[in-house]
Amino acid sequence: MIALNPKEFGKVGVLMGGRSAEREISLMSGNGVLGALLSRNIDAHAFDTGMNDLSALAAQKFDRVFITLHGRYGEDGTMQGVLEHLGIPYTGSSVLASALAMDKEMTKRVWMNEGLSTPRFHMLKSDSNWDAIAHDLCLPVIVKPSREGSTIGLTKVTNVSQLCKAYENAAAFDTNVLAEEFIDGDELTVPVLGVGTEGASAARSLPIIRILAPDGDYSYQNKYFKDDTRYECPPPLSMCLQEEVQRLVLQAYRVLGCRGWGRIDLMLRKRDNKPYLLEMNTSPGMTGHSLVPMSARAVGLSYEDLVLEILSTATLDLYMNTLGKLQ
Repeated sequence: MIALNPKEFGKVGVLMGGRSAEREISLMSGNGVLGALLSRNIDAHAFDTGMNDLSALAAQKFDRVFITLHGRYGEDGTMQGVLEHLGIPYTGSSVLASALAMDKEMTKRVWMNEGLSTPRFHMLKSDSNWDAIAHDLCLPVIVKPSREGSTIGLTKVTNVSQLCKAYENAAAFDTNVLAEEFIDGDELTVPVLGVGTEGASAARSLPIIRILAPDGDYSYQNKYFKDDTRYECPPPLSMCLQEEVQRLVLQAYRVLGCRGWGRIDLMLRKRDNKPYLLEMNTSPGMTGHSLVPMSARAVGLSYEDLVLEILSTATLDLYMNTLGKLQ
Protein backbone atom coordinates (compact mmCIF):
# COMPACT_ATOMS: atom_id res chain seq x y z
CA MET A 1 0.00 0.00 0.00
CA ILE A 2 1.30 3.47 -0.87
CA ALA A 3 2.15 5.57 2.18
CA LEU A 4 -0.23 8.53 2.48
CA ASN A 5 2.30 10.72 4.25
CA PRO A 6 5.30 11.60 2.02
CA LYS A 7 7.51 11.67 5.12
CA GLU A 8 6.98 7.93 5.57
CA PHE A 9 9.25 7.34 2.57
CA GLY A 10 12.09 9.21 4.26
CA LYS A 11 15.03 10.43 2.21
CA VAL A 12 14.81 8.81 -1.23
CA GLY A 13 17.66 8.42 -3.69
CA VAL A 14 16.95 8.04 -7.39
CA LEU A 15 19.86 6.05 -8.81
CA MET A 16 20.46 6.96 -12.42
CA GLY A 17 23.11 7.30 -15.11
CA GLY A 18 25.58 4.58 -14.31
CA ARG A 19 28.28 3.25 -16.64
CA SER A 20 26.41 0.99 -19.04
CA ALA A 21 25.71 1.47 -22.72
CA GLU A 22 22.24 2.62 -21.66
CA ARG A 23 23.47 5.56 -19.56
CA GLU A 24 21.67 8.17 -21.67
CA ILE A 25 18.33 6.41 -21.30
CA SER A 26 18.89 5.88 -17.59
CA LEU A 27 19.35 9.62 -17.08
CA MET A 28 16.07 10.24 -18.90
CA SER A 29 14.28 7.64 -16.77
CA GLY A 30 15.82 8.92 -13.57
CA ASN A 31 14.88 12.51 -14.16
CA GLY A 32 11.32 11.48 -14.95
CA VAL A 33 11.05 9.50 -11.70
CA LEU A 34 12.72 12.28 -9.72
CA GLY A 35 10.24 14.84 -11.05
CA ALA A 36 7.31 12.57 -10.18
CA LEU A 37 8.54 12.10 -6.61
CA LEU A 38 9.19 15.80 -6.08
CA SER A 39 5.71 16.60 -7.40
CA ARG A 40 4.32 14.44 -4.59
CA ASN A 41 6.47 16.18 -1.95
CA ILE A 42 8.84 13.24 -1.50
CA ASP A 43 12.30 14.15 -0.18
CA ALA A 44 13.94 12.79 -3.34
CA HIS A 45 17.49 13.33 -4.61
CA ALA A 46 19.26 12.37 -7.83
CA PHE A 47 22.34 10.16 -7.49
CA ASP A 48 24.42 9.37 -10.58
CA THR A 49 26.27 6.13 -9.92
CA GLY A 50 28.48 6.78 -12.92
CA MET A 51 29.78 10.04 -11.47
CA ASN A 52 29.93 9.18 -7.76
CA ASP A 53 31.63 6.36 -5.88
CA LEU A 54 30.10 4.00 -3.33
CA SER A 55 31.36 5.97 -0.35
CA ALA A 56 29.36 8.94 -1.62
CA LEU A 57 26.29 6.71 -1.86
CA ALA A 58 26.73 5.53 1.73
CA ALA A 59 27.26 9.13 2.90
CA GLN A 60 23.86 10.17 1.54
CA LYS A 61 22.13 8.01 4.16
CA PHE A 62 19.14 7.30 1.96
CA ASP A 63 16.20 5.56 3.63
CA ARG A 64 15.34 3.85 0.34
CA VAL A 65 16.27 4.15 -3.32
CA PHE A 66 14.45 3.95 -6.62
CA ILE A 67 16.69 2.22 -9.18
CA THR A 68 16.41 3.69 -12.68
CA LEU A 69 19.70 2.21 -13.84
CA HIS A 70 19.51 0.15 -17.04
CA GLY A 71 21.93 -2.55 -18.13
CA ARG A 72 25.21 -3.43 -16.48
CA TYR A 73 26.25 -2.15 -13.07
CA GLY A 74 22.65 -1.38 -12.19
CA GLU A 75 20.18 -3.92 -13.53
CA ASP A 76 22.44 -6.97 -13.27
CA GLY A 77 22.59 -7.51 -9.50
CA THR A 78 25.79 -5.56 -8.86
CA MET A 79 24.11 -2.43 -7.48
CA GLN A 80 21.54 -4.57 -5.70
CA GLY A 81 24.43 -6.30 -3.91
CA VAL A 82 25.90 -2.96 -2.87
CA LEU A 83 22.55 -1.82 -1.49
CA GLU A 84 22.13 -5.10 0.42
CA HIS A 85 25.55 -4.53 1.95
CA LEU A 86 24.69 -0.95 2.88
CA GLY A 87 21.26 -1.97 4.19
CA ILE A 88 19.34 0.42 1.92
CA PRO A 89 15.97 -0.91 0.65
CA TYR A 90 15.68 -0.69 -3.13
CA THR A 91 13.07 -1.07 -5.82
CA GLY A 92 12.95 -4.02 -8.17
CA SER A 93 14.27 -7.54 -8.04
CA SER A 94 16.83 -9.08 -5.70
CA VAL A 95 20.51 -9.68 -6.41
CA LEU A 96 19.91 -13.19 -7.74
CA ALA A 97 16.82 -12.43 -9.83
CA SER A 98 18.43 -9.29 -11.28
CA ALA A 99 21.57 -11.15 -12.28
CA LEU A 100 19.59 -14.04 -13.73
CA ALA A 101 17.22 -11.85 -15.74
CA MET A 102 20.07 -9.76 -17.15
CA ASP A 103 21.62 -12.87 -18.68
CA LYS A 104 19.44 -13.90 -21.64
CA GLU A 105 21.08 -17.32 -21.89
CA MET A 106 20.42 -18.23 -18.26
CA THR A 107 16.93 -16.73 -18.34
CA LYS A 108 16.05 -18.88 -21.34
CA ARG A 109 17.50 -22.00 -19.69
CA VAL A 110 15.31 -21.43 -16.62
CA TRP A 111 12.22 -20.84 -18.73
CA MET A 112 12.91 -23.93 -20.85
CA ASN A 113 13.44 -26.02 -17.74
CA GLU A 114 10.04 -24.88 -16.50
CA GLY A 115 8.41 -25.76 -19.81
CA LEU A 116 7.74 -22.13 -20.81
CA SER A 117 7.90 -21.26 -24.50
CA THR A 118 10.93 -19.28 -25.65
CA PRO A 119 12.76 -19.35 -29.01
CA ARG A 120 15.46 -22.00 -29.45
CA PHE A 121 19.03 -20.70 -29.40
CA HIS A 122 22.74 -21.44 -29.73
CA MET A 123 25.60 -19.73 -27.92
CA LEU A 124 28.17 -18.46 -30.42
CA LYS A 125 31.96 -18.37 -30.52
CA SER A 126 34.37 -16.93 -33.06
CA ASP A 127 34.93 -20.43 -34.49
CA SER A 128 31.29 -21.55 -34.46
CA ASN A 129 30.02 -23.66 -37.33
CA TRP A 130 27.85 -21.00 -38.98
CA ASP A 131 26.31 -23.39 -41.52
CA ALA A 132 25.25 -25.84 -38.81
CA ILE A 133 23.71 -23.07 -36.70
CA ALA A 134 21.79 -21.64 -39.65
CA HIS A 135 20.57 -25.12 -40.56
CA ASP A 136 19.40 -25.93 -37.03
CA LEU A 137 17.69 -22.63 -36.23
CA CYS A 138 16.60 -21.86 -39.81
CA LEU A 139 17.16 -18.40 -41.22
CA PRO A 140 16.49 -15.67 -40.38
CA VAL A 141 17.97 -15.66 -36.87
CA ILE A 142 18.53 -12.96 -34.28
CA VAL A 143 22.09 -12.49 -32.99
CA LYS A 144 22.54 -10.45 -29.82
CA PRO A 145 24.68 -10.00 -26.71
CA SER A 146 23.48 -12.12 -23.82
CA ARG A 147 23.85 -9.34 -21.24
CA GLU A 148 22.80 -6.10 -22.94
CA GLY A 149 19.43 -4.41 -23.38
CA SER A 150 17.63 -1.91 -25.63
CA THR A 151 18.49 -3.97 -28.76
CA ILE A 152 22.14 -2.87 -28.40
CA GLY A 153 24.38 -5.06 -30.56
CA LEU A 154 21.42 -6.90 -32.09
CA THR A 155 21.37 -8.04 -35.74
CA LYS A 156 18.71 -9.84 -37.77
CA VAL A 157 20.61 -12.28 -39.97
CA THR A 158 19.01 -13.39 -43.24
CA ASN A 159 22.03 -15.06 -44.87
CA VAL A 160 24.57 -17.45 -43.38
CA SER A 161 27.38 -15.23 -44.69
CA GLN A 162 26.21 -12.52 -42.26
CA LEU A 163 26.52 -14.63 -39.13
CA CYS A 164 30.20 -14.02 -38.44
CA LYS A 165 29.82 -10.23 -38.81
CA ALA A 166 26.73 -10.27 -36.59
CA TYR A 167 28.66 -12.23 -33.98
CA GLU A 168 31.50 -9.70 -34.05
CA ASN A 169 29.02 -6.84 -33.69
CA ALA A 170 27.43 -8.43 -30.60
CA ALA A 171 30.79 -9.53 -29.16
CA ALA A 172 31.86 -5.87 -29.06
CA PHE A 173 29.36 -5.51 -26.20
CA ASP A 174 29.57 -8.88 -24.47
CA THR A 175 31.74 -12.00 -24.48
CA ASN A 176 28.56 -14.09 -24.39
CA VAL A 177 26.65 -13.96 -27.67
CA LEU A 178 23.60 -15.96 -28.70
CA ALA A 179 21.82 -16.73 -31.95
CA GLU A 180 18.09 -17.07 -31.43
CA GLU A 181 15.37 -18.59 -33.58
CA PHE A 182 13.41 -15.83 -35.31
CA ILE A 183 9.69 -15.84 -34.52
CA ASP A 184 7.66 -14.27 -37.29
CA GLY A 185 4.81 -12.32 -35.78
CA ASP A 186 3.82 -9.42 -33.55
CA GLU A 187 6.10 -8.02 -30.85
CA LEU A 188 4.35 -7.69 -27.48
CA THR A 189 5.43 -6.43 -24.10
CA VAL A 190 3.72 -6.82 -20.72
CA PRO A 191 4.60 -4.90 -17.55
CA VAL A 192 4.23 -6.61 -14.17
CA LEU A 193 3.84 -5.09 -10.71
CA GLY A 194 4.22 -6.87 -7.38
CA VAL A 195 5.93 -9.87 -5.86
CA GLY A 196 6.38 -13.04 -7.92
CA THR A 197 4.72 -15.27 -5.33
CA GLU A 198 1.19 -16.30 -4.50
CA GLY A 199 -0.73 -14.39 -1.84
CA ALA A 200 -2.14 -10.97 -1.09
CA SER A 201 0.75 -9.10 -2.69
CA ALA A 202 1.04 -11.43 -5.68
CA ALA A 203 2.25 -9.97 -8.94
CA ARG A 204 -0.28 -8.65 -11.42
CA SER A 205 0.16 -7.91 -15.08
CA LEU A 206 -0.74 -4.59 -16.66
CA PRO A 207 -2.32 -4.40 -20.13
CA ILE A 208 -0.45 -5.90 -23.08
CA ILE A 209 1.16 -3.53 -25.56
CA ARG A 210 1.56 -4.44 -29.23
CA ILE A 211 4.58 -2.72 -30.84
CA LEU A 212 4.32 -1.70 -34.48
CA ALA A 213 7.76 -0.41 -35.46
CA PRO A 214 8.62 0.91 -38.94
CA ASP A 215 9.45 -2.12 -41.12
CA GLY A 216 9.39 -4.21 -37.95
CA ASP A 217 12.64 -2.57 -36.77
CA TYR A 218 12.22 -1.75 -33.07
CA SER A 219 15.73 -0.33 -32.84
CA TYR A 220 17.38 1.81 -30.16
CA GLN A 221 16.49 4.98 -32.10
CA ASN A 222 12.91 3.86 -32.75
CA LYS A 223 12.49 2.97 -29.08
CA TYR A 224 13.60 6.23 -27.53
CA PHE A 225 14.08 9.06 -29.99
CA LYS A 226 11.59 8.75 -32.84
CA ASP A 227 7.81 8.92 -33.00
CA ASP A 228 7.34 6.56 -35.96
CA THR A 229 6.62 3.48 -33.85
CA ARG A 230 2.94 2.86 -33.07
CA TYR A 231 1.61 1.13 -29.99
CA GLU A 232 -1.69 -0.62 -29.32
CA CYS A 233 -2.69 -0.95 -25.67
CA PRO A 234 -4.55 -3.17 -25.33
CA PRO A 235 -4.02 -4.80 -28.73
CA PRO A 236 -6.84 -6.20 -30.89
CA LEU A 237 -6.45 -9.74 -29.58
CA SER A 238 -9.20 -11.99 -28.27
CA MET A 239 -9.72 -11.88 -24.52
CA CYS A 240 -8.81 -15.57 -24.37
CA LEU A 241 -5.47 -14.94 -26.08
CA GLN A 242 -4.71 -11.91 -23.90
CA GLU A 243 -5.32 -14.00 -20.80
CA GLU A 244 -3.04 -16.75 -22.14
CA VAL A 245 -0.24 -14.23 -22.73
CA GLN A 246 -0.65 -12.70 -19.28
CA ARG A 247 -0.62 -16.11 -17.59
CA LEU A 248 2.62 -16.97 -19.39
CA VAL A 249 4.15 -13.65 -18.39
CA LEU A 250 3.29 -14.10 -14.72
CA GLN A 251 4.73 -17.63 -14.74
CA ALA A 252 7.93 -16.32 -16.36
CA TYR A 253 8.19 -13.54 -13.77
CA ARG A 254 7.65 -15.93 -10.87
CA VAL A 255 10.11 -18.64 -11.88
CA LEU A 256 12.88 -16.01 -12.08
CA GLY A 257 11.97 -14.85 -8.57
CA CYS A 258 11.27 -11.27 -9.63
CA ARG A 259 9.63 -8.69 -7.42
CA GLY A 260 8.55 -5.05 -7.34
CA TRP A 261 8.12 -4.51 -11.03
CA GLY A 262 9.41 -5.49 -14.44
CA ARG A 263 8.49 -5.91 -18.08
CA ILE A 264 8.57 -9.03 -20.23
CA ASP A 265 9.00 -8.91 -24.01
CA LEU A 266 7.43 -11.57 -26.23
CA MET A 267 6.72 -12.52 -29.81
CA LEU A 268 3.29 -13.75 -30.88
CA ARG A 269 3.83 -16.19 -33.73
CA LYS A 270 1.71 -15.22 -36.71
CA ARG A 271 0.80 -18.68 -37.96
CA ASP A 272 -0.74 -20.01 -34.75
CA ASN A 273 -0.83 -17.12 -32.20
CA LYS A 274 1.58 -18.95 -29.90
CA PRO A 275 3.43 -16.56 -27.53
CA TYR A 276 7.21 -16.91 -27.10
CA LEU A 277 9.11 -15.27 -24.25
CA LEU A 278 12.11 -13.16 -25.31
CA GLU A 279 13.52 -11.48 -22.22
CA MET A 280 12.83 -10.09 -18.75
CA ASN A 281 13.57 -6.46 -17.90
CA THR A 282 13.90 -5.89 -14.15
CA SER A 283 14.52 -2.13 -14.39
CA PRO A 284 12.50 -0.98 -17.40
CA GLY A 285 12.62 2.47 -18.91
CA MET A 286 10.58 5.30 -17.42
CA THR A 287 11.07 7.88 -20.18
CA GLY A 288 8.46 9.69 -22.24
CA HIS A 289 8.62 6.84 -24.78
CA SER A 290 8.64 4.04 -22.22
CA LEU A 291 6.14 1.22 -22.16
CA VAL A 292 5.44 0.57 -18.47
CA PRO A 293 3.92 4.07 -17.95
CA MET A 294 1.97 3.66 -21.19
CA SER A 295 0.42 0.40 -20.02
CA ALA A 296 -0.29 1.84 -16.56
CA ARG A 297 -2.19 4.76 -18.11
CA ALA A 298 -4.47 2.27 -19.86
CA VAL A 299 -5.84 1.23 -16.43
CA GLY A 300 -5.98 4.76 -15.04
CA LEU A 301 -2.67 4.66 -13.17
CA SER A 302 -0.82 7.96 -13.63
CA TYR A 303 2.96 8.18 -13.99
CA GLU A 304 3.22 9.71 -10.51
CA ASP A 305 1.06 7.03 -8.88
CA LEU A 306 2.97 4.32 -10.71
CA VAL A 307 6.26 5.68 -9.37
CA LEU A 308 4.88 5.83 -5.82
CA GLU A 309 3.54 2.28 -6.04
CA ILE A 310 6.92 0.98 -7.18
CA LEU A 311 8.74 3.00 -4.50
CA SER A 312 6.46 1.58 -1.82
CA THR A 313 7.75 -1.92 -2.65
CA ALA A 314 11.42 -1.05 -1.96
CA THR A 315 12.89 -3.75 0.25
CA LEU A 316 15.91 -5.88 1.06
CA ASP A 317 16.22 -9.65 0.66
CA LEU A 318 14.45 -11.64 3.36
CA TYR A 319 17.64 -13.68 3.79
CA MET A 320 19.66 -10.55 4.44
CA ASN A 321 17.09 -9.22 6.87
CA THR A 322 17.09 -12.52 8.77
CA LEU A 323 20.88 -12.63 8.82
CA GLY A 324 21.00 -9.14 10.29
CA LYS A 325 18.72 -10.16 13.14
CA LEU A 326 20.96 -13.10 14.00
CA GLN A 327 24.08 -10.98 14.35
